[in-house]
Amino acid sequence: MHNIHLISPRYFSIAAALVAVVLWSAAPLLAEQARDVSPLPLASLTLLAGSLVTMPLSRREPTHHLSAGWRLAIWMGLPLLTTGAVSSYFIGMRLAPASDAALITYTWPVLFILLSQWITFGRVRFASVLGAMIAFAGAALLMVPEAGGGSEGSLAGYGFALLAAVCWALYSWLCQAAPASLTPLMPRLLLIASAITAAASLPLADSLVLPSQNALLAGIAIGLGPFGIAMVAWDKALRLGKASVIGSLAYGVPVLAAAFLVLAGMSVLDWRLPIAGALVVGGCLQASRR
Repeated sequence: MHNIHLISPRYFSIAAALVAVVLWSAAPLLAEQARDVSPLPLASLTLLAGSLVTMPLSRREPTHHLSAGWRLAIWMGLPLLTTGAVSSYFIGMRLAPASDAALITYTWPVLFILLSQWITFGRVRFASVLGAMIAFAGAALLMVPEAGGGSEGSLAGYGFALLAAVCWALYSWLCQAAPASLTPLMPRLLLIASAITAAASLPLADSLVLPSQNALLAGIAIGLGPFGIAMVAWDKALRLGKASVIGSLAYGVPVLAAAFLVLAGMSVLDWRLPIAGALVVGGCLQASRR
């Protein structure tokens, strides 16, 4: 008489991935609200907020039974990759148009698929290579106007956005391959990443400048959502779902992120952006085909 209906791991993983996708899509919009904060201090602030919001999930998860290599990968590799991803993302958005940098950053799902196939099977399928070429053609389309004598800052911003994509791809693979659940460890991992970022920003800071209230609130919101709740949701999605399915859901992030920026009046919709977005999404879908 009393039937308990449990959500299957497959549907739970999809729901968790969708939560992460929506929150990540809001990150560029929030980052634009915090432009008066330097990228590295902003990254440290957001990671600290992410650590605090995920603190209720923390519990003592022993890792002493893991090999020394995996312990090093978890406690040092993941924080370093998180620092590189978040810091490069913010730097790229300062040096290049926010919508363009966000689109390039979110080519990381196709990098994640290529990396997973190479490590798992020792080879990469032709469909994945073709998808990667299509996706990066979309990213390259954003740089076309810069080739005619545009600012070097934008080109550097694109480079940092691509570096963020590489870091996110490696981070996602480590989350999926780790022989232990990372959710209970997430608060401590984010706290370590925040400390690393803060230490890296100290030599570059000439003086201490307090952020405005709006910038401070925006930075905290990024940490609570895109780099807090979303990180936990993504870890759950990767561990409970299939990499190809979960990875394909992330392809909607650059489209949603660009739409949020355009609707908020913080980005101009020119002919390149929708075409580049379609190429990136189409390439990622092609890469994840069975």
